[in-house]
Amino acid sequence: MSEVGGPVVLDGGDRRCVQLLIELRRLVDDLSPGTVVHVIATDPAAPIDLPAWCHLTGHAYLGPVPAGDRPAYAVRVEAGARATRAQAPWHVADR
Repeated sequence: MSEVGGPVVLDGGDRRCVQLLIELRRLVDDLSPGTVVHVIATDPAAPIDLPAWCHLTGHAYLGPVPAGDRPAYAVRVEAGARATRAQAPWHVADR
């Protein structure tokens, strides 16, 4: 999937970041490198947890997405990113 059609949107609604990271991890596994994901998240931990997860995995945190009625953050899928555990995406997967 490419950026040509615009970013992929993951609407996390009012879910806590733990659940949101599980969904984001699952989503990026099926996306091509370079794809941008806009993560909509109202959890106040999102601006801390999303950059931390990107640092852990090697995906690129692009920052807040301006406009919109709910907070959103952009993440770019990177080739060679580190895999994380399916139900614990804040832990790098055992190799």
